[in-house]
This record gives sequence, structure tokens and C-alpha cells, in this order.
Amino acid sequence: MNKSHFLASAGFVLALGLGAASPAMAEDRGTADAAETGDTGLEGNGDAGQEIVVTGSYTTNEELNSATGLGLTIQETPQSVTVMTEQRMKDQAIRTLSDVINNAAGVSSKAFDSSRNGFSARGFAIDNYQIDGVPVQWDAATAAGETEIDVALYERVEIVRGATGLLSGAGNPSASINLIRKHATSDRLAAEILASASRWNNFSIMGDIMTPITGDGTIRARAVAKYEEGDSFVDLLHDKKLVLYGVIDADVTPDTRISIGASYQDNSPRGTLWGGLPVWHDDGSRTDWPRSKTIGADWTHWSSENETYFAHLSQRLGANWLLEAYGTLTRNTGTSKLLYISGQSNEATGLGLFDFPARYLTRVSQIDTGLRLKGRYQLFGREHDLILGASYARQKMKFYSYAADQFFGIGNFNLWDGSYPEPGWGPANLDMDLRTKQWGYFGATRLSLADPLKLILGARLSSWTREGISYGSEVDFGDRDKFIPYVGLLYDIVPDHTVYASYTKIFDPQDFQDRNDDFLPPVDGANYEIGLKSSFFGGQLNTAISLFRIEQNNLAQPDIVVIDPITGLPRQTYRAAAGARSEGFEIEANGEVLPGWNVSVNYTQFEAKDASGDGVNTLFPDKLLRLFTTYDFEAGALAGLTIGGGVNWEGTSYTDTFNPVLTDGNGDPLPERLKVESYALVNLMARYRLPGGLSAQINVENLFDKKYYSQIGFYDQLAFGEPRNVTLTLGYAF
Repeated sequence: MNKSHFLASAGFVLALGLGAASPAMAEDRGTADAAETGDTGLEGNGDAGQEIVVTGSYTTNEELNSATGLGLTIQETPQSVTVMTEQRMKDQAIRTLSDVINNAAGVSSKAFDSSRNGFSARGFAIDNYQIDGVPVQWDAATAAGETEIDVALYERVEIVRGATGLLSGAGNPSASINLIRKHATSDRLAAEILASASRWNNFSIMGDIMTPITGDGTIRARAVAKYEEGDSFVDLLHDKKLVLYGVIDADVTPDTRISIGASYQDNSPRGTLWGGLPVWHDDGSRTDWPRSKTIGADWTHWSSENETYFAHLSQRLGANWLLEAYGTLTRNTGTSKLLYISGQSNEATGLGLFDFPARYLTRVSQIDTGLRLKGRYQLFGREHDLILGASYARQKMKFYSYAADQFFGIGNFNLWDGSYPEPGWGPANLDMDLRTKQWGYFGATRLSLADPLKLILGARLSSWTREGISYGSEVDFGDRDKFIPYVGLLYDIVPDHTVYASYTKIFDPQDFQDRNDDFLPPVDGANYEIGLKSSFFGGQLNTAISLFRIEQNNLAQPDIVVIDPITGLPRQTYRAAAGARSEGFEIEANGEVLPGWNVSVNYTQFEAKDASGDGVNTLFPDKLLRLFTTYDFEAGALAGLTIGGGVNWEGTSYTDTFNPVLTDGNGDPLPERLKVESYALVNLMARYRLPGGLSAQINVENLFDKKYYSQIGFYDQLAFGEPRNVTLTLGYAF
């Protein structure tokens, strides 16, 4: 998309709304009066059919659709669910999806380099994402900025852990991340402006405005714009980001609502890192680089553009039924010029490393459409809930590479300043041209067996196919009509205290072939979970305790080598075998403990092993503790002041590999474990609300300036986490 066209479109939406705006409009649609509460009144509507209102700052007691689509509360959902609310994200100055994962319960993030992050939960990589409940496909290997999506566009982020195949279709039994967009929910003019500055010359400015377009407020608009730029603690690295968003929500009739909108994000970093720093010197000893050390050059970059257009129609059918139809078009483009550095350097001379410059282009387009019908029905004298739906997604991905015409050599890496010349580039080579389709039909019902006893039964008939070319080889595989069950049982032992048990599944197609040239069956993931969920103070505080077991089977294992009848060349075959097992527990509490005192605290622990008893996905920690709390002085001399703080603790993570220099007594490479020792990061915040809608906030991250690896072992390289950072944010809301 031409950037100027998008700017013009977003400007039209904003100007149209401002032209009709008046502060003295009809009463607000469920949002607080900013003049009385000091809040912006900008809580959004995540589901186009109903309003979502945050009850308590750090939790919600409203209906969510990320797990079953039935519109259940956290307590009514028989899986582990965490909601990262807008207030929580503001309090912690959270900017990106990676920041959310680094602070949410039961999930973790590792920075592969300066532009890519990997997410994990319960021992498995996270590859299921949704936006407003619509599944999207993101691939970290050919990233186009997806993990750095800015959360300025979103009201909240919902994370459902375990297998989520009922709505997601294909993927890992880890978690599903659902980003809920902001919507225009107020028929009064409301706006917020935030300006921030932090270390390394970083600054940002964000505007969020919501306004009625018609005098009666039945048509409303909302627009968000953000610009961010700054350096990094890593030498040469400089980031620049533009975010735009616009949406119109219209109550066409009392029973018909339409939402249409678009979003755009442009990430333009330079000095980008590709991979990490070397782990060993040429004598086999471990390196000890400063945190500012870079492998980037002054011309390297990994830029990305993400644009989305969406429409959502909801139609009430009588008193008990709602029909929803949606359509989304997403285009992501990643352009990169990169420099990969590998090998082991001499500690004294800095010599011995190898260079590999590369240029890539990724183009991804995806169309998602779907229908959902949900409501209530009577059976055996009781009322029950039902959802029926169908979805279709088509993704096209092209990945190009450009060969460098010259390698210049690294020289003394101890003196590296990124002045490596940019080579010339050859013609584009189409490495991957893939077309992926996913479609399915699903249904779920919540049966009210008795007042305290509910049974959720659901299933999806899911199909997933991929075809095209990948590095010169033809690709054509997938699975059709895969049956995915969902079962959940909940019992209210007393009001507001619910025990539950659930069995959920997911599948992941694979392109490995057996000795008979047949594709292996998809990898099956099953999640068994039991727990207790409780709600206190009218939904202001939610707690959960859960035990889980995940089984993954049909994992590809090497079998025999055969001679391919077409090429005449040897070909490795594979067999389906038992996969990984993960067992663990989670404890979580979110919400308002006392008036003005909000808390989010959780602990996760699990053990994930493969069929041989070896740990899996050990690059990510298997123990997590996350705590953040704030206290808002609502009266007295300190009225208007909010103070808070917390700690993020991670247990040990590691990668088992081989030292490339040292050998054992038999001359074989010496095994070595690269570890990230357990560490804790302490964070603080304070905010003061002044009269007239003004506010000032300060956040301190990594208070004690802990030096730690953000990851070590990804391609036998390492990266450092961010040192102490201080952010000052000034806000104005009306």
C-alpha cells in the first residue's frame, strides 16, 4: 500500500469525526466521564457485538471469546486465561507484543536478534495468534515485524494457554494470543495524548481520539497515531516506527452494527543485528562482550510494513441470537540488508570471524473470512449456549534473496565499529513461493446440567494445505477434515468458586515423508487441565490454580535412507513417533485487592521432556514468576498519586551443544551447556494526575541494572537483555 494513501484515508476518518464532534453530545455509551474520574473514557469494544468494560484495572469480568467463542468470562472458561488490560499496559509502559509476553502469566519471550522474538508456553513454541478473534499466521523465521506489533492499537491482549484448536485450527499445544482492537464506544468527544522520553535518545508521541460522527452518536469514529524513534543500548542500532489506526463503529439499527477500519505500522530500524554475538574464542574459552557490542553495520536494516483492513457485521436475531460476519485483509512486507558474523575470534587480536552479507524480501498477504452464529436455546427445561461457525483463510508468501557480490572480511572484531562496506547485490532469487489455506467448521455448546454444573462440548472439522516451491523443491502437503474435540466440565462448589477439568486438542501438519512416500500424519497436541477459579469483590479480583499435562505425538523421527525413484538420489525417510510431554502447574491472581490497590501475580512451573527423557525447548525457562502491583491514593494529601512496582523472575534456561574448538579424549567435540542463569528484573513506576486531565508518569525498568542474556544458544550465539532504563511520560486527556 502507498503510505500517502493510507495517511489520507486515516486523516479522512479523523477529520470526518472531528467535523461532527461536540463535547455536549448524548450520554456516553458505558465509558466513564473523564472530567470526573481522570480517566480517558477510551475503553474499547473488543467484540463488535457487545461492549467490553474493564472491571478493576487489572482484570475483566466481561465476556471473552478467545477460547470457545461462546462469550464466557474468565471464570466460566475451562482453560487458563490471562488478560493484559489497557490499564496494566499503561502502568508498565508496555509498548510491543514482546513486552506483553515478557510480563504476562505462563508465557515467555526470547530475542533471537534485534528484529525477531520467539514466544513459548508450557514447553512449546507459540504459533497461534488472533486479532479480534480472527486467526492470523505469523512465522518468526521470515519475520516482517509481527512480534514487534505496537499495542497502542489494542484495548487488551487475551492469552489462552494449552491446546486451542477449536478456534485456531493448526498449531502447537502452547497458547493462543488474541489482540483485541480499540473501538469507538463513546458518543462524546474523548481524547488522550501521550509523549514519552527515555534513555538512549528515545522519544515517542501518541494520540488517541474518539468522537461521534452523527448527532445521536449512532455512528462513531476512533483514530490512533503514534510515532517513535531512538537509539539503543546496542551500538549503531536505531529504531523508527510509525503506527496509524482508524475505525468507524456504526449502529445501523438497534439490532445491526458494523465496524470497518484499517491499521498500518512501519518499522524502519538501522544498524540491525542478524543473529547474536559469538559465544567462544578460538581457544574454546567463553567470550565476555560488553552489552553494547554489535554485529551490525551502518547499512544493515530489517524494515517491515504491516497493514490491515477489516470489516465486521453483527446482526441480532430476536432476543437470544447473534449472527456475525467478518472479513480481514492483511499485508506484511519485510525488507532487509543484513550481515551475519560467525566463528571464533582470537581474544587478543580479534581475528578469526567470518562474514556473510545478505539481502532478503518477504511479502505476505492473507485473507480471512468467517461466519458465527451464537445464542441461547431451551432444552429439558434449562437454558443452554451454542455457537456455530465457519472460517476460511488464505495466505500467500513470497521470500526473495539477493546474493552479495563481495565479502570484505571482518578484521579485528575487538575494534568493530560497523564500517563494513555494503556490497553490491545480485538479482532477486525467489526462494519460497508458498500458498497456505486453512478452513474449518466448528461448533460448541455449554450445557447447563444443573445450576452449579456446566458441560462444554465442542468440535472443529479443520483442513490445512500448503503448496508451492521452497528452495527449488515442490511443496504440496496438508491435512483435510481433521477432527478436533473440545470438552470442559465446570462445577461451582460455592458461588464465585469454580472447579473445572478440560480436554483440548490441536494439530500441526508436517511435510516429512515415510519410506512409502506418504506424508506423515499431523503432529497431535492434547492438553489435559484441571483447576480452581475464584472471583472476589464482585469480579474485581480473579484467581486461578491449574494443573496441566500436554502430550504431543506423531513427531517425525529419522527412519531409513532410500533411493528416490525420480531423482535417483538418496533420500532420508521418517517415521511418526511419540513426541514431547509437559506437566506442570500455574497460580495466578489479577485485580483489585483493596480499593486503589491493584495486583497481578503469577507463578508457573513445568517439566517438558521428549520420548527419550531429554528436555525440549530448553531455550525458554520452565519456571516463571511475575509480579506487578500499584496503589492509587484516591483521597487525602496524596490524592492523584499512583505508585507501583514489581519483579519478573525467570528460572534457568539452556541449550545443549558442542564446543567447536575443544574435544574429549576420543577427539570428539566436547559437549557444553550454554545457560541463562536464573535472574530477576525489578521495575518501578509512579504517576501523578494533575487537575485538568494532565498526568506525569515515570517508569524504571531493570532497576538494579542486572546484566543478563536475553538468550544464549540460538545458533550457538548470544544476546544481552536491556540495561536499566528510565521512561518519562506526560499525558493529557479529556
